[in-house]
Amino acid sequence: MLALVAFAKKAQVGILFVQIYRANQAWFPSKIGDVVAYDAAVKALGEDPLEFLIREAHREGIEVHAWLNVLTLSTNENAPLLKKYGPSILTRNLDTKKTLADYKIDNQYFLEPGDPRVGKELVAMVGEILGAHPRLDGIQFDYIRYPDSHPRYGYTEINITRFKKATGLQTIEEESKIWKDWKRAQVTELLKLLVKTAHKIRPTIQVSSTGCMSYSRALYEAFQDWPSWINTGVVDFVTVMNYSADPGEYGRWNAVAQSKVTDLHKLYFGVGAYKLLKLPGIFKKEFQSCEASGAGLCAVFHYGSLLEAPELQKTVIQ
Repeated sequence: MLALVAFAKKAQVGILFVQIYRANQAWFPSKIGDVVAYDAAVKALGEDPLEFLIREAHREGIEVHAWLNVLTLSTNENAPLLKKYGPSILTRNLDTKKTLADYKIDNQYFLEPGDPRVGKELVAMVGEILGAHPRLDGIQFDYIRYPDSHPRYGYTEINITRFKKATGLQTIEEESKIWKDWKRAQVTELLKLLVKTAHKIRPTIQVSSTGCMSYSRALYEAFQDWPSWINTGVVDFVTVMNYSADPGEYGRWNAVAQSKVTDLHKLYFGVGAYKLLKLPGIFKKEFQSCEASGAGLCAVFHYGSLLEAPELQKTVIQ
């Protein structure tokens, strides 16, 4: 971690987005997530790893934001939430489900954003994180969306019941605007709940989310209206995950994103180093395109890729 901070200082990085929750595994004291890896890390380091990183980063004037993969359990069939609630907490399509594996979407298990049990557990988790890390600068919610692989999901018993009660409709038509708007609203309302929780605990904490790209993919497939989250002040900023390996497409997608928001400083652009390990020239073009865009920040995904491909470091370290 000291090497990470030293690298960040050299590259003039202002924020470290540090992944502390994924696949229902927690790298912080938690009763919601599996803490086996966290406990091992504490034992090896002699203290909480995130607290160590926050202390060292702050010495160099660098912020630390906790990065959480919210609604994906990845392939973790032993996830505590899955053991607690069973597959009823996973979003689903209308295909017959005979085994747990039948719930996989794009080789992942996804929690249903319209299930109040999901909101309750995630609210508790936000409390755990902010309680354990009083000097944390921010918290970023990633995977706050429906799956966008063949996006015909949301058909859990709880979600359907809530939809019918809210709309008065007794049948669901997949292509219905009402149904699609409902699913989009479930994602936004879950995010609002998490933001409200964070601000109640710590009013000054920066709260952000990631956003899918392209914009049309986000809105119509992931049911994620991230421009409205910026424009209505739901979050402090959105990091859009523009991981195109085509510089022309990268620029076009970012231009569309810019046209959708009222404050470019609240729009951060991702640059997908992980896809460009052997393409340093393209990485440089996209990073420079981001820097020239007027966006609030350029977020490189991720540090490990820069270590794996040292040639990429020449772009971020001047």
